[in-house]
Amino acid sequence: MSEKLTLIVCPYCGVGCRLYIKSVDGYPVGIEYATDLDGIPNEKGKLCPKANAVIEYLTSRDRLRKPLKAVEEGKFREISWKEAIKEVSERLLEIKKQYGPDAVMFFGSARTFNEPNYLIQKLARVYGTNNVDHCARLCHSATVAGLKAVFGAGAMTNTYRDIAMADCIIVWGHNYAETHPVGFRYVLKAKDRGAKLIVVDPRRTRTAWFADIHLQLYPGTDIALANAMIHVIIKENLYDKEFVAKRTVGFDDLVKTVEKYTPEYAEKITGVPASLIREAARMFARAEKGVITWCMGLTQHTCGTDNVRLLATLAAICGHVGREGTGCSPMRGQNNVQGACDLGVLPNVFPGYKSVTASENIEYFKKHWGVDYLSDKPGYTIIESSYAIEEGKVKAYYIMGENPVISDANSNHVVKALKKLEFLVVQDIFLTETAQFADIVLPAAALPENEGSLTNTERRVQWSFKAVEPPGEARPDWWIITEIAKAMGYEKQFPYTSVEEITLEIARVVPQYGGMTPERLKNNIAGIHWPCPSPDHPGTPILYKDKFLTPDGKAHLAAVEHRPPAEQPDDEYPFILTTVRVVGMYHTNTMTGRSPSLKKRWPEPYLEIHPDDAEKLGIKTGDKVKIITRRGEYVCKAKVTMTIKPGVVAVPWHWGANVLTNDALDPISKIPETKVCACKIIRLEG
Repeated sequence: MSEKLTLIVCPYCGVGCRLYIKSVDGYPVGIEYATDLDGIPNEKGKLCPKANAVIEYLTSRDRLRKPLKAVEEGKFREISWKEAIKEVSERLLEIKKQYGPDAVMFFGSARTFNEPNYLIQKLARVYGTNNVDHCARLCHSATVAGLKAVFGAGAMTNTYRDIAMADCIIVWGHNYAETHPVGFRYVLKAKDRGAKLIVVDPRRTRTAWFADIHLQLYPGTDIALANAMIHVIIKENLYDKEFVAKRTVGFDDLVKTVEKYTPEYAEKITGVPASLIREAARMFARAEKGVITWCMGLTQHTCGTDNVRLLATLAAICGHVGREGTGCSPMRGQNNVQGACDLGVLPNVFPGYKSVTASENIEYFKKHWGVDYLSDKPGYTIIESSYAIEEGKVKAYYIMGENPVISDANSNHVVKALKKLEFLVVQDIFLTETAQFADIVLPAAALPENEGSLTNTERRVQWSFKAVEPPGEARPDWWIITEIAKAMGYEKQFPYTSVEEITLEIARVVPQYGGMTPERLKNNIAGIHWPCPSPDHPGTPILYKDKFLTPDGKAHLAAVEHRPPAEQPDDEYPFILTTVRVVGMYHTNTMTGRSPSLKKRWPEPYLEIHPDDAEKLGIKTGDKVKIITRRGEYVCKAKVTMTIKPGVVAVPWHWGANVLTNDALDPISKIPETKVCACKIIRLEG
């Protein structure tokens, strides 16, 4: 027997933890903690429950092992790779010939490496369309748009270690202790030093247990709260006057806009006591070093981009940017959301965030990719594409590692749209709820069965090594896309025989990744922070030390008015519904749902409801209830708890609660308003 330990990046959240896979003769048998490595994101090798159970999904009997062809909806027969590649390539070319290239939508995946994400967007663009997107649209597209508007780049400005060095941390719309439990250790390290913690959340979460101040706002009132904090900071002359004068623009407009947002005015909108708003504003502004971190509680709103712009503005006027122990820290949900965004799996930008509408960018990529044509028309986003199917504009989907039947808002509409497609290809490691509607299913290797680079939340690019063999005939994502592209006639653009060749092309094409060769990444186990423009560049852990990446080098402060959510409670739907995550489950449960130990500990969804509301409805903990919105119904058990505000209810979305949520979009980032809608609750008998 041959026993081996191989270092990988965790396949789950955006923290980017390191761990070892223990294998015997190429088969996974366990994990080991990476306690011997310095400088990695998970100090001392600490892991969360999901990572501890990583072997269970890898060895699941449900893994896809051969390509499949549908014989009817949800029923398949096994086919060869040769047949699968031939059918996919020929059908995509036929659809292009009949309807044009914009009739196909491509989905990348934040659950796989940078290299296949680079290839899926390249395939879409060489094919002739910018219809390519991925799950960042559903979680942090508002962050990308909001931070880019204020600072010039849509990424975390600092590192985890800066969180540990801060004197005051605001955790906004982010149950850090459950969604990123290893990352939360940096917050606790700061607390151990005496740092103050302000938590903004409609629920009294496990994160809020550690807070010095908990601002328990109503969902969808973030702008009013942020404006009130900025109002206090300006009125009491607590802002960093030198930083504002030298490094920002737009301060006068900001002063005018927040004038009416007294804490008392904001209290009427947010439900947060004015005294706490004042206390929190003073605490953050007076700190020598401050960090703001956020997640989907802030971004998944029709005003998500403006929410992010305001938090960046709040940090900027306090001078909490561009120094150690300061910064804006959006926490990504999946382990390679940042990388998929960086490499252009977005409908409006090429790799490196180069706009698809700029002629110089089109010429740049035409030259590098050896093509005569690239579209200058921004493509569809994820939610838009499902409506484009209804309108007859999109005829086919190519989905790599996404599960929109569970992940997308208003998912009943997604199912309806998928059934109208002429051709659906799903490339995944399991036969997901989405794959049940596919014409062709392509079996992919899981992350530990492959190798390549991944970019975590703090822009740290790390190499993950191949630990074990994939099951059956499952193949790496990059190999599948390359073979399909070659079969479509794009041999010149897709000449790859190894993943390293793709990494080298990324380094040539994407300036931020210019110094990240495969050899360098393999030798730098702790990773390198982009921008890293050349092989001799050390990387950039902290952005904006001297200037911002806006055209004038200054932070563009946001002045925005509060506006209510797209859907508010009324007589028919009297409650505000918000969605949450639990620590042991991940995304659409594709992987954690195959883990016996995690399913035993976190077996089913539940509805959190305040005791006052529960009493009015005659509901007790454990009762079966039906949640009803204008889009769907969802049945689960009730959990009566003081952690939720009266009038607000919450449900985890991992098990399919997006049948309820609203797909109204933020007009800038096109993120759906998953975090707030109106609902009613009915107690079921039995």
